[in-house]
Amino acid sequence: MAVEPSSLSSLEEELTCSICLSIFNNPVTTPCGHNFCLSCLELTWKDDLAIGYSCPQCRHQFYAKPTLHKNTVLATVVATVSKSLKDKSQDETKGAVLDSTVIFCDTCMVNKASKTCLTCMVSYCDSHLRPHHENPVFQGHQLTEPLPDLQQHICKEHHKTLEFYCKDHNKCICGACLHSHLTCRFASLDGEIAEKEKKLKEKVVTLRGQIEKTKNVIFEMKGEQSSLRDSAANRKAALEAEYRVMKDLIEKDEREAMNLVDTEEQSAQARIQSLMHKITKNIEEMSSCKDQIESVLAQGQRITLLQCTVEFPQLPTFTHAPGINMNSKQLKMYNSSATSLKKYLTDVLSLPVEERVQMLNAGKSPKPPKLKDLPKNNYMSKFVKPINPTEVKNRHDLQQKNPQPLPVSVPVPLFSGNSLLGDFVSKIDKPFNPTEVKNRQDLLQYAFVLTLDARTAHKRIVISDNFTKASVSDELMTYPDSPARFTVCSQVLCSKGFSRGRHYWEVKMTSSNFCAIGVASGSIERKGPTSKLGRNKESWCIEWFNVKLSAWHDQRETVLENPSSSRVGVLLDCDGGSLTFYSISDRVYPIHTFSCHFPEAVYPAFWLFSSGTAVSLCKPTA
Repeated sequence: MAVEPSSLSSLEEELTCSICLSIFNNPVTTPCGHNFCLSCLELTWKDDLAIGYSCPQCRHQFYAKPTLHKNTVLATVVATVSKSLKDKSQDETKGAVLDSTVIFCDTCMVNKASKTCLTCMVSYCDSHLRPHHENPVFQGHQLTEPLPDLQQHICKEHHKTLEFYCKDHNKCICGACLHSHLTCRFASLDGEIAEKEKKLKEKVVTLRGQIEKTKNVIFEMKGEQSSLRDSAANRKAALEAEYRVMKDLIEKDEREAMNLVDTEEQSAQARIQSLMHKITKNIEEMSSCKDQIESVLAQGQRITLLQCTVEFPQLPTFTHAPGINMNSKQLKMYNSSATSLKKYLTDVLSLPVEERVQMLNAGKSPKPPKLKDLPKNNYMSKFVKPINPTEVKNRHDLQQKNPQPLPVSVPVPLFSGNSLLGDFVSKIDKPFNPTEVKNRQDLLQYAFVLTLDARTAHKRIVISDNFTKASVSDELMTYPDSPARFTVCSQVLCSKGFSRGRHYWEVKMTSSNFCAIGVASGSIERKGPTSKLGRNKESWCIEWFNVKLSAWHDQRETVLENPSSSRVGVLLDCDGGSLTFYSISDRVYPIHTFSCHFPEAVYPAFWLFSSGTAVSLCKPTA
């Protein structure tokens, strides 16, 4: 059975076991019609004894262990394809070897020449060489290894064999040429060739040594490149951490200021509401008194009018709405602090880096003083004039505006809330430990909305629910061909990748017997068994294989305790270099954490195998 080389690659994929992702080894067929390696199927059923025997492909349940028969036709095809692949490899190896030039006997032109006679200038096979060995006439002839081009060994001027080498003229000469080279330095041709060969070999040895030294230099330079990349990554991480601390402090101060505004607004609204209630009650009392007086006057009885007593309500003393504002001292300080801080940071960041360091160091204080502890002759006195209540002459003096922002030319203590921003340097965030997270709300602050990328989905993967659900189908989907699509492993990636920051998402699973959840780099292979999640350096995952749960990365497996949860949370910390999986139920339980460095952006990834298995991306809600 001959197999065309062009179809070997596609035929090899068709003859791949869906469990081990290799070419079938002793293939057997289940009663439901699916083919597997005998050893793979036996191992699967050995791990699956707790739930009985079922087909890993379609999940058909067998009440007893079925009798397995070898698929002889499939085994023959596998053997033929394996032999064809082996022969193809051997042919390519033979084709890589260059054929040496074959020299034939000049007498018979059939047999391969064994010697060349430099006297006769003819190449002979063993049969036609016998006279040179047996006849004394030919004893003086010079024999050598077969030469491909005898014309190179003949003097073009005298048509004799070249026997000498003239060192002064750098040319080969024959015996007849000697009369014109009597004053030259010459040597035998064989001796000169041996000397030249020796020198060339010495140069080859020298070049080999230099090549090795140069390769070592290149290797060291590549190591320097790697070190530079690591150093740059570490410096970026350190700078990001510092800037993150500053951002967190400013955001915290902003939240406190916003909360103060909300509190003051609520207090002012409450005061207005209380005053409106009192005024409304006063209006009702005055209306009641007015109605009572008008009733007496309408009766027209003089005695009754004379004896009438009316309790007159207290009249209001204001004719317009009272002024209620939110100009508390603390809120004014927040406004002044924000204005001064913005001016200070604007001026600092507009300077070159060298001048920034000098300026910041000049304003740095080991322990920032409180406002009340500042000396009277400090720089604040230049901008905030003390108030003497006995010197107040008019109402305008009591309604002074906020003091002007402090100029940058002096070392200004920065305010954050009620405390000086000198704590900016001393306050450092507590390191984030993903394994210590117990509250789901702590994870939801990093939640991200994800969608599946149909361009990467294997043709057995069905995408539904607005690109948030992936399931397995026995029928292939009519997806268009794409270099990003997985062709062997039934996998799919999300459309969004992450290279920095913390990101969290949750996945709901249906029938999690054969599936995996993880992340993969965009450069992950899309063909062959090495494209499976965790079987390469570009992916990390946790995988359910029947009831066994394992963590996989770079072909290394770590068996885990199976929490039997239908919802899994994934926290990706690109800056911290960790990937943590959580079991989500009534509480958060960490399943496994990968500590790793992600050299490029990684994408949420999923592997689904058995029919009925599905994963859904959950909305990041409480």
